[in-house]
Amino acid sequence: MMNNNWYKNEEEEKLAEKLISMEKAALKKWFTGDSSGYRDLWSKKNFSYFDAVCVNRVDTYDEIAKLATERVDGKLYAKHYEVRNERVQAAKDMAVLTYQLYCESNLINVNYNCIEVFQKEEDDWHVIHSTWSVIRPMEMDFSAMKEIV
Repeated sequence: MMNNNWYKNEEEEKLAEKLISMEKAALKKWFTGDSSGYRDLWSKKNFSYFDAVCVNRVDTYDEIAKLATERVDGKLYAKHYEVRNERVQAAKDMAVLTYQLYCESNLINVNYNCIEVFQKEEDDWHVIHSTWSVIRPMEMDFSAMKEIV
């Protein structure tokens, strides 16, 4: 359910609904071992990525697509996941989607704060930057994590 207090007008609310829907469609595929939803969502022109398990920033689409294909496709499955507290903040041809992801997967159970920076490219929106940080990392037990990255 959208929090109408965040959006200035109907156009901004519709954009929020679109971007959230795009993200959820990518997540749905991701958690069935299919990275194609995100590979379609990520910008091929200008992309960067930070993750709780990556030491360095990923700086290109080719690099993230290779990592996703190698580490997710046919390997990652979620027993349960939930998206909470979605919010989109938009200005002209850029928008920031933030949300929390609570996930129980075959590899690790983890809760993330997610930041997706979208930019309109030609006629569609693509993620130009993505950050996934662990919610309250000091409380996270990484010892049970299986080899994923």
